[in-house]
This record gives sequence, C-alpha cells and structure tokens, in this order.
Amino acid sequence: MGTQKTAPLDVERIREDFPILQRRVNDDQQIVYLDNAATTQTPNQVIDVFGEYYRGYNANVHRGIHHLSQEASIAYEEAHDRLADFIGASGGREEMIFTKNTTESMNLVAYAWGLNELGPGDEVVLTEMEHHASLVTWQQIAKRTGADVRYIRVDETGRLDMNHARELIGEDTQMVSVVHVSNTLGTINPVAELADIAHEHDSFIFVDGAQAVPTRPVDVESIDADFYAFSGHKMAGPTGIGGLYGKKEILEGMEPFLYGGDMIKKVTFEDAKWNDLPWKYEAGTPLIAEGIAMAQAADYLDEIGMENVQEHEEQLAEYAYNRLSEFDDIEIYGPEPGPERGGLVAFNLDSVHAHDLASIMNDSAVAIRAGDHCTQPLHDKLGVAASARASFYIYNTRAEIDILIDAIDDARQLFA
Repeated sequence: MGTQKTAPLDVERIREDFPILQRRVNDDQQIVYLDNAATTQTPNQVIDVFGEYYRGYNANVHRGIHHLSQEASIAYEEAHDRLADFIGASGGREEMIFTKNTTESMNLVAYAWGLNELGPGDEVVLTEMEHHASLVTWQQIAKRTGADVRYIRVDETGRLDMNHARELIGEDTQMVSVVHVSNTLGTINPVAELADIAHEHDSFIFVDGAQAVPTRPVDVESIDADFYAFSGHKMAGPTGIGGLYGKKEILEGMEPFLYGGDMIKKVTFEDAKWNDLPWKYEAGTPLIAEGIAMAQAADYLDEIGMENVQEHEEQLAEYAYNRLSEFDDIEIYGPEPGPERGGLVAFNLDSVHAHDLASIMNDSAVAIRAGDHCTQPLHDKLGVAASARASFYIYNTRAEIDILIDAIDDARQLFA
C-alpha cells in the first residue's frame, strides 16, 4: 500500500504531468479545476498506457495462445494484483474484480448476493448521506425481495449518529452499506467501527470507497470490510473502470452477476460451471487497457505517497473552509476541518442558486460542481435543493482557492 510520507508535494512539478491543466478557456483564462470529487484529471503516465497497449500488444485476454494475447493477459491479471495491493487486500487478484465503476460494483453485490439472500423481515442498513449508487440500488433490491431499508441518521454537524447506528443494526440486519467519505459533506465515516457492529450481528458490510481510495491510504483488511468499491476516474485513472474487493469466501459463495464468455469453466447444453475468481464476475471481453491504466494510476499515486496525497488535499479543504467561513452569506455543509473531514467543501451563497453560481464560476474559468451530487435525500434533509461543491486534488493550489473566492464575490455583486 502507498502510505509512505516524504516532503510536501511539489505541486508545480505534479501539474506538469497533467496536460489538461494547461488549457486556457474563456478569453484565454487558465482553467481552475475544482471538480475532483466528480472526476480527477489524468496524468501523462496513465494516458501513455493506452498508446502502449494499442500499439504494442492489443489482443483479447484469456482467449489465445499467441504472443500478443499472452502479453495482454499477463498485464491485465497483474493489474488486478496491483489494485488489490493498493487497497491492502492480501488475497490478490482473487479478491479484486474489475467493474465499470463503483456503481456497477454495488449492483454486482446487490444482484449476485442481495437477490438470493434477502427476503421479508431482513434489513439493509444505509446512512442518510449515501450516494444514489448505494441508496437507489439497495432500495430497489429491497422492493424486489421484501426486505426493509433503514437509515442511520446524520446529526447537525454532518457526522453519523453512532448511537443510532447501534440501535438500527441488529439481528435482522443482513447488509450495512456505508460511504467511506461523503461526496457532499466531506465526512470521513468510522467504517471500521461500523464493520465491527455489523459483524457482531453476523451482517456483511459494503463500503463505498469512491472518495476514499483516491485520497488517503486504505486498508480493507484493517477495516474488515466484506466488500469495498472504488472507481478509476476518481484516482487519476481512466473512466469506465473500477474495482470491487470482496472477501474470497464470500465471493466464492455468490452467484455471477453477468453470464457469457470467460466467466465459465465448462458449458454443456444443460448447464455451466463458473470460472475461478475473479473471472467468474468478469463476463465477456473486459476493459483491458483501462484496467492496466488503472494499475498505472495506483503506481503514480504510490510514487507520490498516499499520506502526502491525504495531507495536501485536507490542507486545501481546510484553507477553502476557512476562506468561505469569512463570509456571513455563505453556508457550509459538513464537519469543521479536522480528522473527520476530507478534501471537499459543499456550500451555498445566499440568494444565489448553486447552478447560477457554478455558471458564474465558469465565466472565470473555475470548474466546480453544482446540484445534489447524487445525494437528493441528504439535500432534502439539509433543506436545500442543491449546493455548490469545490473539491481538491494533488495538483490544486491555495492560489486557485483564492480565485474561487474572487469568483464568488463576482456572483455576490451580480446578484446584489
């Protein structure tokens, strides 16, 4: 795992690896990219993987004995091992399934495990800050199976009410699904503690790590997660690829999510026998180049050091939080800066809709997110239709946050 910590990040040198950051838009303004919780930018080291693959060893995996297929298969299989190591899964490729993204990982478990194991009287426990990838998926699976969905409360500080969690998670609970880092509040949830509570009641826990794996050291075995999911495009990798960690003994006992080529070992006209892990859950021709590129993204982040990534991002978030707190007409959501807050800040400016604010930001070449961030029920609880969100990564600077503050002032003056 990439936990080494060295000197503070050389952000200017890192920025040279990301060609898109050199773009100039809107009357030759250099783009300020603060939408990293949605998608991070991609360094040359990852982009180059695609040229190397398609020019050098483009072939289908696990389907040929010729040289190119062998090279592609080895690189793709080793990518599984690399991502398993990146998140602390000692079981290697057998515990690392490649999916399209965190959402597909969630659906894989919900369909392959949930449809077969849940029934009337069973409970799935979520949190009020869940991304729709978790909330909608388990909600719909519960409707099909007759199970109930219950939600751990978010308190007024933006943290989970852990006393309420202990009340909800009980003998009828079969699955606890929780976001590791909230993409709206920035809250870092006590997932290891929740795993302990779940396991005390013989329940599984699924952790949505989409905002955690890119930004901090993650050790799925220390957390004792039964399932843990993440997406490549949020960790300086390509779009269309993600990872699902699952404990080997659980994955072996589940039915496949998709059927077809490569996920089988033997097929007759009457039945089929499934392939070994992880290929059992990777039907058809997979995202070969994307998987290899995601492994390269892990190498890139490890070279920087994940503790350094975390420290840099949280320092930027604290700086943004403090700058935004200077103004009485700005409401910030989530915990105050500290060990329970990650590297994003969601907020609203009085009398200015978040979409209007993002549009004015764009006039200054500042890219932020505006909307409900796929957390509509949480926004309903907060009493707002939408919020603006600035989120940070390894290539962002305090100077860019100052540009954000200036652009907010432009919006303030325009709507005065």
